Amino acid sequence: MPGSPQSRTGRPPVQRATGRPPAPKPPHDNPVLRVHRRLRRAWDRPLTAYYLISGPAALITVLGLIMVYSASQITALQLSLPGSYFFRKQALAALIGAGLLVAAMKMPVKLHRALAYPILAGAVVLMILVQVPGIGVAVNGNQNWIALGGSFQVQPSEFGKLALVLWGADLLARKQDKKLLTQWKHMLVPLVPAAFMLLGLIMIGGDMGTAIILTAILFGLLWLAGAPTRLFAGVLSIAVLLGFILIKSSPNRMARLGCLGATDPGPGDACWQAVHGIYALASGGLFGSGLGASVEKWGQLPEAHTDFIFAVTGEELGLAGTLSVLALFAALGYAGIRVAGRTEDPFVRYAAGGVTTWITAQAVINIGAVLGLLPIAGVPLPLFSYGGSALLPTMFAIGLLIAFARDEPGARAALALRQPRFGRKRGARGPAAKRSPRSWNTMRRRASKARSSGER
Repeated sequence: MPGSPQSRTGRPPVQRATGRPPAPKPPHDNPVLRVHRRLRRAWDRPLTAYYLISGPAALITVLGLIMVYSASQITALQLSLPGSYFFRKQALAALIGAGLLVAAMKMPVKLHRALAYPILAGAVVLMILVQVPGIGVAVNGNQNWIALGGSFQVQPSEFGKLALVLWGADLLARKQDKKLLTQWKHMLVPLVPAAFMLLGLIMIGGDMGTAIILTAILFGLLWLAGAPTRLFAGVLSIAVLLGFILIKSSPNRMARLGCLGATDPGPGDACWQAVHGIYALASGGLFGSGLGASVEKWGQLPEAHTDFIFAVTGEELGLAGTLSVLALFAALGYAGIRVAGRTEDPFVRYAAGGVTTWITAQAVINIGAVLGLLPIAGVPLPLFSYGGSALLPTMFAIGLLIAFARDEPGARAALALRQPRFGRKRGARGPAAKRSPRSWNTMRRRASKARSSGER
């Protein structure tokens, strides 16, 4: 056609469509929202709870061993003992506790439930033996120890916490299966009388701190069981009244209550430990004075390697170290709540909730006492403070949480994908590399079909 533009090939140019709107540009992505979405995807992965239990628990235990070695050297030398005396005992307890953790992690749920009654019976018998003259040993005014020979002692009340968690979880799970928890008498009996029996045996020895932890476990189990508000408030009122009577009747406990927020040791140095704990934290600064460079552990701060090890941590590792410890405990508590909230097994829900309540409440009470926000209750920081009697049942309880986290359907599939391929050699070439995997790889193939979260 004359006058029309021609291409070099002699063909008319291709007519392009006109009037088409340009493709919309993607909206500007907010970096904060992008990070938030990534975190949400990470939280929703099936192995999140598994990592948040095993990782922080291991880090707390290892850091606790380091701080026990640092905080206990002066005390050991003052007692004419080797500087690593307390560290070696704690390392031995951690090694035994690791074996208990692995055993608890490998046990099926049925075996955990079967162990509930033997552990409860053994804890009760040991707590009764504590009060037998010649068997029980008093430490710092509390008759709560049994001498095993030499320098080894055991505190049965620490195993009472584990016993109450397992036995209470099994009891409530059986009653829920029979639909009996809608009646208040089945919710309270025999759980509350058995818990009060344990509390009575503990309070005979004068250990108020452990009694508070047991009470917290009891309330945690009742709350998970769906106790009505009136029933919950009634049991709480009775516990508060008994606690008030026990505190009012003891000058030592009244003196501890009077040291809340103290900044001076006071007359007779009644608040010496509380005040020097604050001194240790205050002198740590942002990054601390350095590992092993604490001043307060040189005889100024009592129980530097046990109840007040968090204060030495703040002095040597500073605010960064203490916040790291708090973050690890927060992650552990979140993971326990997640396991309890996502399971459909009532025993797993009650046991995971009870263990989480135990560890979280004990950490809050210990750290609150060091910070001067709560009375000094004499309870150790879980997995961190010196003491094999507290470390062993706590590590077994951590093994329970890991077992429950591994037992989730998504977690089982993701863990199955991580098993090594024994049927195929790495780097194999030629015909051998094209062979089908051996029969023991079938679990991997089944798990890959069931995987839905993209976990790698």
